[in-house]
Amino acid sequence: MRTAVIDIGTNTLLLLITERDGGGLRAVVDLCRFGRLGQGLDASGELHPEAIARSLEICREYRAAIDAAGVARTIVVGTQALREARNAAAFVGPAEGILGATIEIIAGAREAALAYRAVVDGLPSVAGRPFIVVDVGGGSTEIVASDGASVTGAISLPIGAVRLTERHLRHDPPTADERAALLADIDAQLARATIPAGATVVATAGSATTLAAVQLGLDGYDSARIHGVHIPTTSVDAVLDRLLALTVADRRAVRGMEPKRADVIAAGVAIFARVVHRAAATEMVISDRGIRWGIAYEAAAAQ
Repeated sequence: MRTAVIDIGTNTLLLLITERDGGGLRAVVDLCRFGRLGQGLDASGELHPEAIARSLEICREYRAAIDAAGVARTIVVGTQALREARNAAAFVGPAEGILGATIEIIAGAREAALAYRAVVDGLPSVAGRPFIVVDVGGGSTEIVASDGASVTGAISLPIGAVRLTERHLRHDPPTADERAALLADIDAQLARATIPAGATVVATAGSATTLAAVQLGLDGYDSARIHGVHIPTTSVDAVLDRLLALTVADRRAVRGMEPKRADVIAAGVAIFARVVHRAAATEMVISDRGIRWGIAYEAAAAQ
């Protein structure tokens, strides 16, 4: 039985279709499209009509893919942009009609739990010792601390790659003052999170996988090379410094860069950089299985 999961985020809409493969799950379809649903949301408090139109067109593409794949069950979740926007219904109603499924707008705590589930089931090498899951999205960042056996702390913070870029990085490339304001904002929010020193930092979502692709110098996305790769903290800092010094056009040309993330990637990487330093970690482990996989694992266990 195939299950489809759609994760509607502030920057991207993700579609994962899985089926059982022995004792695990296999991805039949794994798509990422950039709706940028949170365009201007931090300042306006509302979804922009252009963002709604873009995202609804992606929903049409995903409905066709789901129908073609013979899916038995479709699960759709919305995260920070839909939690926050006053006019979220302007997207949710039409999107549900297109997808033929209810959109569950999940709380930050639920998002954090799903990110944790995705790491525990999808990256078992980190289990058995303290670790932190850091899921940087477009509008929020979820941080979950574990002692290796259970969750010891979890929080959803209102910082993300799109939100922080729109809030702080107005010049191209950013000025020194803008870079300082970005880091100060991140540090102020991270002070609220449980980040134990010495724990393994596991980074997930698009900013993390793009950081890994850039560090590895990949030509095209390769999940097999990215999932589970260890990135030294010094390399995280070096990539951040490089990205902040480049224009958006120059970032698009960087080997390993996803061009549609180029305008917001520096803010996303900055969050990871500040977390690894707060954790006094020497490296960061990358997971390419975010909350869509957490939902898929959960659904499979319930069958």
